[in-house]
Amino acid sequence: MLRLTLALALATAAACAAAVSGAAGSSTSPAQFPVTIVASNGKVTVQRKPRRIVSLSPTATESLFAVGAGPQVVAVDDQSDHPRSAPRTSLSGFTPNVEAIASYHPDLVVIAYDPKGLSGALERLGITVIHHDGARSFQGAYQQIRQLGLATGHAEQAVRLVKRMKARIASIVKTSRRLGRGLSVYHELTPDLYSATSKTFVGRVYTALGLRNIADAADAVGTGYPQLSAEYVVSADPDVIVLADTVCCGQTAATVAARPGWDRISAVRTGSIVRIHDSIASRWGPRLVNYFRALAAALARLRQ
Repeated sequence: MLRLTLALALATAAACAAAVSGAAGSSTSPAQFPVTIVASNGKVTVQRKPRRIVSLSPTATESLFAVGAGPQVVAVDDQSDHPRSAPRTSLSGFTPNVEAIASYHPDLVVIAYDPKGLSGALERLGITVIHHDGARSFQGAYQQIRQLGLATGHAEQAVRLVKRMKARIASIVKTSRRLGRGLSVYHELTPDLYSATSKTFVGRVYTALGLRNIADAADAVGTGYPQLSAEYVVSADPDVIVLADTVCCGQTAATVAARPGWDRISAVRTGSIVRIHDSIASRWGPRLVNYFRALAAALARLRQ
C-alpha cells in the first residue's frame, strides 16, 4: 500500500498536460464533432461524442463527473473512489488488462499511465485513448479539465468549472496567504517520510499560500519526492504538518506525536497537523479547491 501511495503521488510529478489545439483552450465549444486535442500521447481526434467511456485515471474520473460526462462513463479503475456514483470495477491503471478494458466496449479510454504500450494496444482495437500525465501546475490541471470537457461534448461545462475553481482558489489565497507567510510546512506522503517539494503539483499549493516547504532543501537528486529522515524533520521544526497518508497508513496526530522526538516539533505542540484524504492530496482535479480550504482552515486555527 505504501508503494501504491507513493506511485499516486509520483504521478503528479509527471510532465504537465500539453496545450490543447485549436478551440480546446478557448471558452467556446465547437458546434459538432470531430474535435482534436493534444494530450500526452500526441494529437487525439475524437470523431463523435463518446457514449461509453472507461477511465483508468482517478483524477480524470473526478473531472469527467464534474463536467457532466458521468452518464457516459461505463467503468472506472479500482483507484477511482470519487464520486461515489462512479461505476467501480477491478480494472487497474497500473497493471491494465487490455481484454478486460475492451470488454466494456468503450469508444473512449482515459489513462494516467501508459504501461506496456497500453494506449497502442487499445488504439489497434479501434478505441480512442486520451493519456493525461500528472499535472505540474494549476494551469496544466485546468487544461486537462477543459480537454476532457471538449472531448466528451461538455466543453462549456468544463470552462465554467475551471472558472469556479479559479475564483474560489483565488479567494482562499487572498484571505489566507498572509496567514501562511513565514510559516514552514512538512507534507507527508508515507510514514517512511517521503515528502513533496515545491516543484510538485501539491507543493505549489503550499507556495500559493505563502508556506515554506522543508523538503525543498533535502531534494538533492531533484526528483521532487525526497525521502526525509526523522532527524531532518525534527530539526527543521515545521509549523504545519500535512498528513497525506491517513487512509493508506492510518496516520493521525496521535501517531505523529508518538514518534521519538517529534513532540518537540512546533506543529505537534500546537496541534497544527492537517489530516487530508489521500485521494485529495494525490490528485489534481476539481477537489483541488477542497485542499486549499483544508489548509486555509488549519492556518486560521494556528494564527488564532
